[in-house]
Amino acid sequence: MMKALQRLGRALMLPVAVLPAAAILAGLGNWILGFWDGNVVGVFLQMAGIAILDHLGLLFAAGIAIGLSRDQHGAAALSGVVGFLVVTTLLSTGTVADIQGIEADAVNAAFAHSDNVFIGILTGIIAASMYNRFSGVRLPDALAFFSGKRLAPIMSAASMVVAAAVLYFIWPVVYGWLVTFGTAISNLGATGAGIYGFFNRLLIPTGLHHALNSVFWFDVAGINDIGNFLAGEGTKGITGMYQGGFFPIFMFGLPAAALAMYHTAKTRQRKAAASLMMAAAFASFFTGITEPLDFAYMFLAPVLYVIHAILTGLSLFIAASFGWTNGFGFSAGFVDFVLNFTNPVANKPYMLLVQGLVFFVLYYAIFRFFIVKFNLQTPGREEGGLAAEGIDATTAEVPGVEGQDETDWQASLIYEGLGGDDNVTAIDYCTTRLRVEVKDMDKVDEEKIKSSGVPGVNIVGQHSIQVIVGTSVQFVADAIRKIRK
Repeated sequence: MMKALQRLGRALMLPVAVLPAAAILAGLGNWILGFWDGNVVGVFLQMAGIAILDHLGLLFAAGIAIGLSRDQHGAAALSGVVGFLVVTTLLSTGTVADIQGIEADAVNAAFAHSDNVFIGILTGIIAASMYNRFSGVRLPDALAFFSGKRLAPIMSAASMVVAAAVLYFIWPVVYGWLVTFGTAISNLGATGAGIYGFFNRLLIPTGLHHALNSVFWFDVAGINDIGNFLAGEGTKGITGMYQGGFFPIFMFGLPAAALAMYHTAKTRQRKAAASLMMAAAFASFFTGITEPLDFAYMFLAPVLYVIHAILTGLSLFIAASFGWTNGFGFSAGFVDFVLNFTNPVANKPYMLLVQGLVFFVLYYAIFRFFIVKFNLQTPGREEGGLAAEGIDATTAEVPGVEGQDETDWQASLIYEGLGGDDNVTAIDYCTTRLRVEVKDMDKVDEEKIKSSGVPGVNIVGQHSIQVIVGTSVQFVADAIRKIRK
């Protein structure tokens, strides 16, 4: 079950990666309109971003279908698109009104929201299953044209007809639960935002934070905090309350935690720790990608990660209490902060910077105190670890290999630590992690992998292991694939 959820989490990264485009377009549009109301260029860019946000369900259906397919073929994405069009049409208000023989305005409100991310995710999963099952099927000669990959979209359409029949009864109930949950949290106001922030961080190791995010950030339960904010719609000081409090954490708190871990690293490992912490802190500050830093210590010192989750909840609570809001299309980093600063529903976003300075001090003081007081094994303090083999990841070269750059060196060391061709059965990657299947976990040398300079290693099953690389993970994965025989 956990393995399936992790694969889904990986697949979710493909459609999520589209959100920066929406953020840049809508952000630039709002920026221009903030200075020049009614400007044609501003409206043009803003609506271009909204065009993406209004079709997130379709994007998730296509993205997840291709992400979960066995060979990431375009036919899988087509299957997702076909399936999504079928199910959303069958569950539309007009179709349901015809089926029930009533007026459209009397149809259950759930059917007015059937083209959401939740339905998109479900469609993507089914479409990928159909592709994996039928893309290799050969039909009789009379129907040979529809064999193989051409068969997958057809079977996806047929499957979604059945799924729509089931969802006709289930979706109103599920929608009611989601609305109840979202309403219960939203009715708590700032406290609800704080609770959400806490669980958002706490679920990061499992990848289930995406499910929680969809309730508050997208139009699953009617909150749609990201969509409404980027569209410049909603209530000033309210819209963005499930986003604003992340900026002080990602831009200030986590970099401060990285600084504390660097300052408390052992002298002989400090240079390697500096390289790791600097890169991870910059990623968190500038782009809002926190996984390189989160995974650098969450398994070494889980108590610090729980503290991080508590402080995140506190940050969202404080920002929501004062109505300080800003939003993002991708994550709460500097880029999104600047792009959305002039959004018409952003409320005193500059105060999030002030709050961030306070959280910088809090994170540094708390992390440093706990690390020193309880001798926590954060990066640079564990036995072996970053400098286990006396290698500096910033300048290391592979002995005896001419012209091999740092990525090739890192890939070869990681692959060797995983057990090489004799042990690795499959390798893939998501935003920041290598996801690897191995025959025998006992043959994995974690210290060798860590000596390559990666933030961390996470064993998630008897044969499944993740290597936290960072934003350069694609290039490391490509280099490993070249090494594999």
